[in-house]
Amino acid sequence: MKLLVLSVLTLVSVLAAEKLPVPQLLDLSRNPNDPAFPQALTATLGAKPIQDGTAVIGQGPDFLWVMESASAPDLYVDDQRVGALSRIGTSNTWFYKGRMRTGTSHLFYYVVDGHKLGGKNDVPAYGPESYLKAGVPEGKLSEKMVHTSKIYEGMKSDWWIYVPAQYDPAKPACLMVWHDGQGMANRNGLANSLNVFDNLTAEGKIPVIIHVFIAPGKVGDKAMRSIEYDTVSDAFPRFLRDEIMPEVYAKYNVRKDGYSRAIAGNSSGGISAFNAAWWQNDQFTRVLMRIASFANLQQNHPGQFDGGNTFPYRVRREEKRNIRVWSQDGAEDLENPFGSWPANNVNMINSLKFREYDFHFSFGVGTHNGAQGNAELPEAMTWLWRGYDPEKTQDTFPMDPAEKSKPFYRIKALNRE
Repeated sequence: MKLLVLSVLTLVSVLAAEKLPVPQLLDLSRNPNDPAFPQALTATLGAKPIQDGTAVIGQGPDFLWVMESASAPDLYVDDQRVGALSRIGTSNTWFYKGRMRTGTSHLFYYVVDGHKLGGKNDVPAYGPESYLKAGVPEGKLSEKMVHTSKIYEGMKSDWWIYVPAQYDPAKPACLMVWHDGQGMANRNGLANSLNVFDNLTAEGKIPVIIHVFIAPGKVGDKAMRSIEYDTVSDAFPRFLRDEIMPEVYAKYNVRKDGYSRAIAGNSSGGISAFNAAWWQNDQFTRVLMRIASFANLQQNHPGQFDGGNTFPYRVRREEKRNIRVWSQDGAEDLENPFGSWPANNVNMINSLKFREYDFHFSFGVGTHNGAQGNAELPEAMTWLWRGYDPEKTQDTFPMDPAEKSKPFYRIKALNRE
């Protein structure tokens, strides 16, 4: 019996020294005086993040915060006090188990003896649609393919195609193109995108969509991402239409009407997604742009400040396109010589509102980071494809009547003393 007890204790100690899944770690927190709990915290979160006050882990709405401090820390989430942390035994390690709203990202920090310490921005809280559900059929991701361009002479681009399990070759599917596609191809990556696509398709919240993930190209050792994405012209849209799409058509039965197509991207990929729908509205009418770079990263003419920062003014003054737009940015996005990301995104949204486009603006607390966009992906996809009718090949996207009565967005110096 003694030998059996010793073996069990040894096993518990070994398990505690390994990284644990979030549910197990949360379960251990019910008995914080168990020696296995602090061991598991260190193994899972790391000693340095705990010392620095940046350690946090969660699944769904349930989160665990851990900090090392001589005095009791108070936890603040999104600038609101949540509560005091609990000490683990007589150590200087403190923890708090709590919940955060899902479908967005959050920031947190601690106040210890009147001083703000530790903390972290861009903490995503994923909702249930971001985790693959039991019984939901998984789609199929192709092997990596490499395309050699003619429009961008000699440029080689990695790309993949994701096909939902519900795809029927006898029925033409919708299409969605994703910039920076290398980040989308990992089911267990930060975006959880493949889980989202599978869940929403199975639930009928989005139609059957062929997803094209395309990475930025290279010409030899020269990275082409900014040239492709930040240039305000029809070059990249033509690259998609004339070079990538024919290869997709050769493999799958895909709808060719812009009503049945969407395009998405983050940062420079965000402005590129809008740029594609702007120049080729017959190809794309639905745009998902996140932390979009409406900035002067690629000037049309050397010495002139007329890059992507001009898009808000073009939207106001040029012919209105039939585009539905989900836009996301964060209050702590970039400020640099090329522009102000938060200000330019607010400017862009006000331009869309001024011309009565169908848009949704999700403005959070984040930096130039994909956390918020990843967490809200199920909501964004559902909104973008709402009302889709497979019997149609075209439709207009009027502004939501509820939006018309709302004021324009205004910037206030809320982060200043």
